[in-house]
Amino acid sequence: MLSVSPAVLSRAKTIVEPALRHAVGSLDENLRLPVTYHLGWTDKDGNPSDAGSGKGIRSALAILGAEAVNASADVAIAGGVAVELIHNFSLIHDDIMDNDRTRRHRATVWDVFGIGEGIVVGDAMHALAFEILLDDSRTPHGATATRRLAKATSAMIAGQAQDVALDRGATASLAECIAMETNKTGALLAQSVAIGAVLGGGDDVVVDALEDFGIALGIGFQAVDDVLGIWGESATTGKPVGNDLREQKKSMPIAIAFDRGGDIGQAVLDAFTGPLNDNQIAALASKLESAGIRDEVQSIARDYLDQAIKTLDTVALAAPAKTELIELANFIWERDS
Repeated sequence: MLSVSPAVLSRAKTIVEPALRHAVGSLDENLRLPVTYHLGWTDKDGNPSDAGSGKGIRSALAILGAEAVNASADVAIAGGVAVELIHNFSLIHDDIMDNDRTRRHRATVWDVFGIGEGIVVGDAMHALAFEILLDDSRTPHGATATRRLAKATSAMIAGQAQDVALDRGATASLAECIAMETNKTGALLAQSVAIGAVLGGGDDVVVDALEDFGIALGIGFQAVDDVLGIWGESATTGKPVGNDLREQKKSMPIAIAFDRGGDIGQAVLDAFTGPLNDNQIAALASKLESAGIRDEVQSIARDYLDQAIKTLDTVALAAPAKTELIELANFIWERDS
């Protein structure tokens, strides 16, 4: 699927990135280079780079959360910085845990700088996120927003633990997979938009509705990600083709295969008994697709994204922000990386 990035992604980056760069600049000099490398601002030697720091969906949600409650985007800048720091800390640690050597078409932080450096750099980004949000002077709601960030981070870490537990097990169910992905992916997306609304002075009913929007958005996001993890093109995903099968991840397509059992469930069990070569990965991906599992996961993604969009109709939101939230949900459905 090809997609055109919503304007809010570039707009939010213009608003948030200067503050993010300033925050990273406050880190100890021994920590800054791995962070600027991970964010795509420099190469491994510290030379400027235009590799890019990802789409910035979470910071865009923070900006839209503030605008949805008729506040200025500026009040959500610290929130946007904080959620991007938490997201990227989790990516650095995930890459270590999953033994991934490639992200965003480049070697991962741990592969370049070492595992120990990757761990401590992730820890530093985690701590910095809370410092930035607590010290924010643009709004009187920083403490409330920080509690939401802590809630999101705890849920995300719990989701990572659930993910590890599923991968250690012989099988996994779709219900277990969705519960894990609700925490691992949904929690931070949900609180990103909720934090923006809190910083903008939104009332509890609206903030809670935006949180519900973000949870459904997160599950839909992860379902799309799970499709790309098996069938995505390396040129666009920045990871090897079939990487989730190579790593034997208990992602949504695999959980559905286990739930079905029969020939497709057995095919996955047989394949996951040892390391897979490229031919075996391609064969298993083909079997899953022939069984209709790719289509089923895409249908699940669309259902959750539609649910997210419907949630926006339950409360009064500023019309331009609501439109951009819907555009963002549809972009997640259409994305190919």
